[in-house]
Amino acid sequence: MLPRVLSLTTLALVLGACGNGGSGNKAALVYQESADIPTLDPGVTYDTASGQVVENLYETLLDYKGSSLSELTPKLATGWDLSQGGKTLTFKLRQGVRFHSGNPMTCADAEYSLRRNLVTNSSASGNWFISQALLGTQSNAKDDPAGVTWARISAAVRCDDQGQLVLTMPQADPAILPKLAYIGQAIVDSKHAAKIGEWNGSEATWKTWIGRDLTGGALDKDPSGTGAYRLVKRDASSLAATAFSGYWGAKPTIQNVLIQKVPEDAARQQALLKGDADVVETAGRAVIEQQLKGKPGVAIIDDLPNTASSAVFMNQKISNAALLGSGKLDGKGIPANFFADQNVRKGFSYAFDVAGYIRDVQLGRGKPRTMLLPDSFPGYDASVPTYSFDAARATAAFKQAFGGQLWQQGFVLNADYRAGSVNAQTAMEILKKNVEALNPKFKVNLTAKQWSTMIRDSQSGREAMILNAWAPDYADPDNFLYTFYSSRGYYQTASNFRNPQIDGWLEQGRKVTDQGVRAKLYAQVGRAAYDGAYYINLPAAAGIFAFRDTLQGVSATSYNPMRSFPLGVYWKDISRK
Repeated sequence: MLPRVLSLTTLALVLGACGNGGSGNKAALVYQESADIPTLDPGVTYDTASGQVVENLYETLLDYKGSSLSELTPKLATGWDLSQGGKTLTFKLRQGVRFHSGNPMTCADAEYSLRRNLVTNSSASGNWFISQALLGTQSNAKDDPAGVTWARISAAVRCDDQGQLVLTMPQADPAILPKLAYIGQAIVDSKHAAKIGEWNGSEATWKTWIGRDLTGGALDKDPSGTGAYRLVKRDASSLAATAFSGYWGAKPTIQNVLIQKVPEDAARQQALLKGDADVVETAGRAVIEQQLKGKPGVAIIDDLPNTASSAVFMNQKISNAALLGSGKLDGKGIPANFFADQNVRKGFSYAFDVAGYIRDVQLGRGKPRTMLLPDSFPGYDASVPTYSFDAARATAAFKQAFGGQLWQQGFVLNADYRAGSVNAQTAMEILKKNVEALNPKFKVNLTAKQWSTMIRDSQSGREAMILNAWAPDYADPDNFLYTFYSSRGYYQTASNFRNPQIDGWLEQGRKVTDQGVRAKLYAQVGRAAYDGAYYINLPAAAGIFAFRDTLQGVSATSYNPMRSFPLGVYWKDISRK
């Protein structure tokens, strides 16, 4: 059996090697970012900070080929077959694969992994879309006891007599293969999971795990995947991983990886310039072009496709009394339904200076988005109207809000932004400045907050106004539009709005295969979302990254936006000159 825990001496060597990654050690990679890493459990991985690690520790049945968003290739599966009118999907599994624990991967592990996602499916995970495909409902057994039963789960995901994984769906899902390529559907070491206290996979115990939040669970602390790297150490400020000697595929050139949490952007920049880090999170294009571009040892990749959507959320049902002040419209706070008034939302929408954000933050390389869908995706409608900074219209909207009471009384809004994110801070400061300039009785207080805490609080409706984004789980417009706009979507608890017309169009879009019909439905969603001013859409910037020029395997042609690592490639595919 392969060892899972490194000795203190070995650990020190690994960390030492990583710490010297940018100064000539060809076997190490150092990445610095502002965010913490919420989880290492694939079953609840639903943010890029976690995904960038999990996608290197674990693997899925199939993967995107190269930089393609549509072509898929085998990974832990060697092939697959669709039958029964597209309702049955059978996977042949790769042989000779071992987990980091030393356990061999079998069909039982694949069966366990997908069943576990259906059992634990919750608002904290991205398992709603695999549940929708396999069970016909995005809920768990607590929310939909008739639709999610053990009989349905075990029938939907099972191993046959040949050791193949068989998935049986209530209806054909044209996006089932891309959904299974998402890292949340990675194959978990079932024996190891049961040994450390996770669900044992049995019918006798499944009910105690329904909807359970796995964020801080046993597998989060002690992962065991089939990926090219395994965890060495993780604490509040860093994570270290090392190449897995038992990996079934080509052995990585980079032996050690260190991710460091460094809140200050200036410190991260200096680390990159001095070679103490190979890749760093930056404050965006302005910093890269003005402070990093052309500097010795720094390479730049520019004009990368932007397949994420970003927005300022306006929560219509704020459940955090600490953010409400007096809880009334008396000039000392806001009511919990502050953003339920459409005129409040329109006032804030007209107060955001889109052109200024593009000019100052994106250095003119941004493009307004008409809807929260990448413009490269089918269904995007460039003719949908957009909001732009207009002080007169913002004033008019605020004067109508709450029957004129808002303008007379004023308000104090407490809002958070992700600590260390200069772009998020700048966007929120633009809103603060422009809103407060309209009326001396308007006050917006901004506070930096840890990313993992913001995720948790927004999921429970405890954030009043935040900037958040969505990167695709799979390449289909439903993944964005349902997420942002459906009353059953992932961001419902963060925004708390419902539009029955939008719900109907989105549900219809899931049932038709004619892309022309879907495009018309999604255009209607975009227009209704504009009318309702549910979000403040941020402009999309052309992607740009900075990294040490000693790294190889990093280029515009290798970049795939479906991968979380900032450079769009897996750690194992990177080498050093």
